[in-house]
Amino acid sequence: MTELRIEGLRAGVLGREILRGIDLVVRSGEVHAVMGPNGSGKSTLSHVVMGRPGYEVLGGAVTLDGADVLTMEPWQRAQAGLFLAMQYPTEVPGVSLDDMLVASFTAAGRDPDEVRARMVGEAERIGFDARFLTRPLNVDLSGGEKKRNETLQLGVLEPRIAVLDELDSGLDVDALRACSRRIEQATEETGLGVLAITHYRRLLTELRPDVVHILVRGEIRQSGGPELADVVEREGYAAFLGDEDAEAAPPAPAEPDPFADPLG
Repeated sequence: MTELRIEGLRAGVLGREILRGIDLVVRSGEVHAVMGPNGSGKSTLSHVVMGRPGYEVLGGAVTLDGADVLTMEPWQRAQAGLFLAMQYPTEVPGVSLDDMLVASFTAAGRDPDEVRARMVGEAERIGFDARFLTRPLNVDLSGGEKKRNETLQLGVLEPRIAVLDELDSGLDVDALRACSRRIEQATEETGLGVLAITHYRRLLTELRPDVVHILVRGEIRQSGGPELADVVEREGYAAFLGDEDAEAAPPAPAEPDPFADPLG
């Protein structure tokens, strides 16, 4: 049984605190959805867990089966079994998808000869065009194709915990169904634990959550079953705002990107 444990996590960027004490635990086979309005800290949570540069951890702990995740380099987190499906997958000219996955298997001490067959099988499961398997990673792919590509990588690598940063962003209905169903299947087939970050309920129609967390202003305001996503669908996030949110001024800005062009 794998366990990703986040305790009292506080973090910020560019001198501004964004996460204000996050507590949650994701175990093998579980799907936890984190929902919240813009600027609530959802993407910051995924970035901090996976070790993206530019963020400062101000307190708390993140462990994977007792190992201190926050002391690991990003590649070490990946080898330990964490996987990030990015909201905006990066294009990598000159590096093909199959070369990247072969390198990942080799670094982890797994048999790289298994990669090709796994790739072909995963491509068939999610409707990913086999022509893209030898193309430069994510180059000239549509938004939906990039998300299918991320899902294929997850299926081939078989991580222990997957962090999905708005997987549904940019997906049409068919692609969303194919990707979310494949991830749901992985929770049953390999015991994958999932931390799914999303604005909307539509991802959760196929990727069925065990727990839904509502994140507002860097704090988890409420946790419960899938019915919380139904509340968001009907009432928006106003149902989870307190008097202190209405009185706060100014409202929280969108989460900053530490790699953004300061002149842009």
